[in-house]
Amino acid sequence: MIHILIKDKVDPFVVEQLKQKGFIVNVSIDHAESLLREVKENEILIVRSATKVNEEVIDSAAQTNILKMIIRAGVGMDNIKADYARSKGIQVVNTPDASSLAVAELALAHMFVLAKKIVIANSGMREKKWNKKQCEGIELSGKTLGVIGMGRIGRILAKKASALDMKIVYFDIIKPIEVDSSWKSVSMDELLGQSDFISLHIPANHSDKGFLIDESEFKKMKKSAFLINTARGNLVNEEALIKALDYEEIAGAGIDVYCQEPCNNSSLIQHEKISVTPHVGGSTKEAQFRIGERMIEMIEDYQKNKLLKEGMLDRN
Repeated sequence: MIHILIKDKVDPFVVEQLKQKGFIVNVSIDHAESLLREVKENEILIVRSATKVNEEVIDSAAQTNILKMIIRAGVGMDNIKADYARSKGIQVVNTPDASSLAVAELALAHMFVLAKKIVIANSGMREKKWNKKQCEGIELSGKTLGVIGMGRIGRILAKKASALDMKIVYFDIIKPIEVDSSWKSVSMDELLGQSDFISLHIPANHSDKGFLIDESEFKKMKKSAFLINTARGNLVNEEALIKALDYEEIAGAGIDVYCQEPCNNSSLIQHEKISVTPHVGGSTKEAQFRIGERMIEMIEDYQKNKLLKEGMLDRN
């Protein structure tokens, strides 16, 4: 019987479905201190972004060699030492497609919030202030969206922005697929200088080159530009962002991810020119359901392959 350990919150239907299919499911949310012991006893580990699966955790699992698969319920695997786990014979997978639509919609939502000055409007109304004059916004139609990273999420966002009559330019070090002929590939500097909205859709920065967006990049942007980051917190120098906003080098920003989470940078999260959300890019009912479905498929595939190897299932 396959034992599955769930360390972060997932859709309740996942637990119910797995139990109905005969798996032994151990839910251990908010008990980080027990992880080192639990990975010795379970064959499959399911995490989201909160649980850190580092070398110590993997070494602990290797003591019994029971853990065979780690599933990241979501896109990025920054919280998992994936290569190290694989070197120990542990399969590491994620669900990259399931939340792409949700993240793209959030990026677009931040664009609308910034364009219509909804942050200022909301806070003012709650303080019983009629800030109508301060809330004159702009239209997205006719503006240029610069997409950095034209992967799944970048392409979905570009399609939605195109439907709003926005011009699309993009920068990607890898030649993207399924790109509309009206979208223009440009250099990074060209994108920074041309775009009214700049949206980041690339993996976390693990290089020694520093932040992708830092002081020099902000200086290349239009003073009327807006930066959107729903990708990874360490792509943007948060202090440089605050400085760029205070010195009116750019007009605003929409941020869902942070260098440290939960974010306690009050200068960032309370800035009137920033639209902030608490890393909720993939947090829609639909996305979580799709993530759950994909995880169940992965686990059933793992079970099938295991039975085939053990000769307990007909290969035909």
